[in-house]
Amino acid sequence: MTARSNFDTLITVYGGSGFLGRHVVRALAKRDYRIRVAVRRPDLAFHLQPLGRVGQIHAVQANLRDAVSVESAARGAHVLINLVGLLQEGGRQRFDSIHSFGAEQVALAASAQNSQGSGARMVHVSAIGADENSPAAYARTKAVAERMVLAARPQAIIIRPSVMFGPEDDFFNRFAALARISPVLPLIGGGLTKFQPAFVGDVAQAIAEAADGKLRAGTIYELGGPEVRTFKELMQYMLATIERRRLLVPLPFFAAKFQAKFLQYAPAPLTLTPGQVDLLRVDNVVSGAAKAEKRTFAGIGIEPASIEVIVPSYLWRFRKAGQFRSRAA
Repeated sequence: MTARSNFDTLITVYGGSGFLGRHVVRALAKRDYRIRVAVRRPDLAFHLQPLGRVGQIHAVQANLRDAVSVESAARGAHVLINLVGLLQEGGRQRFDSIHSFGAEQVALAASAQNSQGSGARMVHVSAIGADENSPAAYARTKAVAERMVLAARPQAIIIRPSVMFGPEDDFFNRFAALARISPVLPLIGGGLTKFQPAFVGDVAQAIAEAADGKLRAGTIYELGGPEVRTFKELMQYMLATIERRRLLVPLPFFAAKFQAKFLQYAPAPLTLTPGQVDLLRVDNVVSGAAKAEKRTFAGIGIEPASIEVIVPSYLWRFRKAGQFRSRAA
């Protein structure tokens, strides 16, 4: 009996045009899957088509706030991957409607797929720090989403990455841009919050492995890079990489929370929301339980890349002379 080619398998990727999405689409395309990218603006997703062969990748319209469009984008798919998430609320885009309600709609659509009635495989991307008791709405709604997804689709695989880095990330790029215009960088809470940055390409590979059916169903995986560093250490590394000297000033949480009430309306890279301040109160690292149960990169068989390998390749543009520097004769 001839094994079915991956090209016979259709995967719908919700939010496939974003930072993580384009890496996921690339990883799936290399594995010869057919990919349907479900986004609010399909006309802004044409940059994904060169990642695969002719006809392999196509975009359709879907909005996680609209259950009908979610179901329509899922129709006929063998795997559903939900990558949609908000870092900041705006207009009708609210944490509860996108993270919680939207994720549940994808899970319900996954359960309804497949002519044999077994449903479609589902991969849902959450975040390390998801907690229904968190003071931050972002973390609360991420946790509620996990609960609702598993209730609607118990076999779903949930991926919790730590802060992700890579070209066009919203972490190193953001603070490097801030360092270019400001002589001071604030260290909220003293900069003691711990992070375990994960390369976005590695997270995408883990998601592709889940799409292959190689990860345990109904399991929550926590993905962090090879090193744990404090926020202060990450800022020091970023400054060394872009070859700039800036004053790192500790800022108590209460002061940062007060400033965030005004800075939430400021343009990037100055934006700071109260919710982001609340998130910094909790370390963003892989739990001991996840390590013990092999629900990590190591358990998946992926050796994560370090920031030293990846970050300099895209932060050079923030140096005073870009990729060029004077050298003594």
